[in-house]
Amino acid sequence: MPMAQGPENPASRPWWRRMLDHRNREAPWAGDRPRLRRQLGRVLRWVGLAVVLALVAWALFQTPRAVSAVRDHFSKRAPLAPDYYKASRSYSGHGPDKAFDVVSNSWWGPGVTQSAEGEWLEARFQDPVRLLDIGITPGRSTHAEDQGKSALPHRIDARITTDDGKTTTREIVLDDGTGFQRRPFRAQNVTAVRFTIRSAYRADAEKQVSIAEIEFFGPSNTRNS
Repeated sequence: MPMAQGPENPASRPWWRRMLDHRNREAPWAGDRPRLRRQLGRVLRWVGLAVVLALVAWALFQTPRAVSAVRDHFSKRAPLAPDYYKASRSYSGHGPDKAFDVVSNSWWGPGVTQSAEGEWLEARFQDPVRLLDIGITPGRSTHAEDQGKSALPHRIDARITTDDGKTTTREIVLDDGTGFQRRPFRAQNVTAVRFTIRSAYRADAEKQVSIAEIEFFGPSNTRNS
């Protein structure tokens, strides 16, 4: 038979055409089957393609979250004042409003000594807010003469409630000091945050835990999430 017009050499075609064409080939004769190496290479190519597609899908899913994180990082902060507040208990003259009045020389105390484990403060927002940071000033004030007069919160559980009724809890660990302490606090559609004391610095039978101020910060351009 004349060989001048013979079939195209399969090896010269693009790899993707060779992968698709193998399904339409006739079964080879005995003794002429493809080697195991070729079959393994074909499987590895399909596995590689699946991995690439999975990575692309994951990147598309993560992109909005990454954009939001970058936006939050560079966003200018603005204070957000809660609309309502309450506490599990309060010392006379030092109710929960003292912790949210933006005055660092007034304070809330539960009225019990030692670590006050389990006592809590709660702030509520009438409209859902988007939080970026939180600031806590432990103690009775930032004045040096007030240091040592009260125990200071160490570990606090912050239970976040969103507008769909769901709750999540985060742990806040504070330093042993009476100055303002800022912590990242990313949360959206927040309607309430409850702060429950878990442990305290310098706790004893003659002192109660005191918190001078709790402050919330969100994006400066909007109150809502």
